[in-house]
Amino acid sequence: MIEQLSVPTRVAVLGANGRMGAEAVKAVEAASDLLLVAALGRGDSLDQLAASGAHIVVDLTVPESTEANVRYAVEHGMHAVVGTTGWDATRLAGLEALLAENPETGVLIAPNFALGSVLASAFAAKASKYFESVEIIELHHPEKVDAPSGTAVRTAQLIAAERKAADVPPSPDATTSELAGARGCDVEGVRVHSVRLRGLVAHQEVLLGGPGEQLTLRHDSFDRASFMPGVLLGVRNVAAHPGLTVGLDGYLDLGL
Repeated sequence: MIEQLSVPTRVAVLGANGRMGAEAVKAVEAASDLLLVAALGRGDSLDQLAASGAHIVVDLTVPESTEANVRYAVEHGMHAVVGTTGWDATRLAGLEALLAENPETGVLIAPNFALGSVLASAFAAKASKYFESVEIIELHHPEKVDAPSGTAVRTAQLIAAERKAADVPPSPDATTSELAGARGCDVEGVRVHSVRLRGLVAHQEVLLGGPGEQLTLRHDSFDRASFMPGVLLGVRNVAAHPGLTVGLDGYLDLGL
């Protein structure tokens, strides 16, 4: 019997000249089951994606271009793994409508690809219904353009959903006077505080408080290489998940 060799999955990376994109290029090139067929930077034509024969597009660009990039990929029969922020409810609804017209295509939009971060957010959400108070602190490098981070927003949304389902009241807060921003921003009833500091990469703390105790769940990414196992997990699984998936936890069997 002749053994059939598996054909590598053809992958294109958008934003290849950025810090995350450069790491993704290295990760794909190092994976024996993947083949890098295109690495596009700012200003490169998206038509190179179709010409490359890519099966999957990894978008690590900027909020201003990510929607057009993903739309191009879907319209040309390519799955997409997206780490770019800027996907609000309106954009997500538009993408879902487009995917309904292309039912065999999958798109993963992941606020964070660090597996530890995804797990920490899931654990925090499950734990939050047992605590009276919850707040989030996210800490990033000063070049980050959005605040709060997509990870913090996603974590707050997961927490809010768990607490609502368990009929947990809002966190107590007697504040009646404050300087603007002192209490952070409100994401579905969860306070989120953003720190931008030289020397940081990507870090998040979820603070959970009850009478006489506090539980802190913290995740730290010290290098962008920490995101690559999650990127590769997304690339290897997106084709098996047609439609839109938001959050890498959608591809994990967390058993929670």
